[in-house]
Amino acid sequence: MTKNTPIFIAGPCVIESQELLNVVAEELKAINNDLGIDIIFKASFDKANRTSIRSFRGLGLEKGLEMLANVKERYGLRILTDIHESYQAEAVGQVCDVIQIPAFLCRQTDLLVAAAKTGRIVNIKKAQFLSGLDMKYPLEKAKEAGAKDVWLTERGNSFGYNNLVVDFRNIPDMLNYTPNVIMDCTHSVQRPGAGDGKTGGDRRFVPSMAMAAKAFGATGYFFEVHPNPDEGLSDAANMLELNKLKGLIKNLL
Repeated sequence: MTKNTPIFIAGPCVIESQELLNVVAEELKAINNDLGIDIIFKASFDKANRTSIRSFRGLGLEKGLEMLANVKERYGLRILTDIHESYQAEAVGQVCDVIQIPAFLCRQTDLLVAAAKTGRIVNIKKAQFLSGLDMKYPLEKAKEAGAKDVWLTERGNSFGYNNLVVDFRNIPDMLNYTPNVIMDCTHSVQRPGAGDGKTGGDRRFVPSMAMAAKAFGATGYFFEVHPNPDEGLSDAANMLELNKLKGLIKNLL
C-alpha cells in the first residue's frame, strides 16, 4: 500500500455474532491481499442511539471487545469501533487501532478527551447539525488532549424530518484542519427514523456517494457491509452487500 492509497473502513454496523464477524473479516482480508490495501475492520459493540428501545443494540463492551480482538488476531486486520461513554475509551484503546466518536456525540468534551488519551487514532464523525467548518472545535479538543492523529468523517446533514443531504463542500472544508477526511458512504444514505420504528435508507446510492466524495478530495471511505443486508440487525437499509465491496473499492482506486 502506497502513502497515497485511500483509507478504507468496512464491516457490519453492529456485532451480531462471531460467525458474522468472521465472514466479513475473511472477505476483507482477501480484498486486502488482492488489491494491496489495508481495510480497517469496523463493528460496534453497542448501538446506544437506536431509534427504538426494542432495537437490537449489540453484545456489550466486554463480549464485543473479546470478539473484535479475535478478529484482529485471526485475520491481522486493524480494528475500529465507536464509544458512547468516556469510561469505555481505555478498554477499547487496548484492542482497537481507531476509536470513533459518533456524530451525535462529537461535541462531548469528556468523550473526546478520553479517546485522545488512549494514544489511538481518533475518528470524529461530523454531526448532522454541524458544518464542516464547525468541526475545527471537536478536532482541537482531541488534539489538545494529546491525540496525535485525528480524522474527520462526513455523514450528511439533517434536511427536514427523516432525511439527510450531503454537502460535499464539507470535505475540502474539513481538509483545512486535518489531512484525512473520510466519507461515510452508508450512513449518508440514511432516512433517520423513517422505517416504522427504525432508520430507513437506500443503499442504491452508496457507490454514488463514494465517487462524489472522491471528486471533492476525500482521503478515505467508510462502508458498513453485510453478506445479507436486509437481514442485518441494525441499519439494514443502508448497508452495502458484502459481495459488492471489492468492485466499488477497485473503482475508487
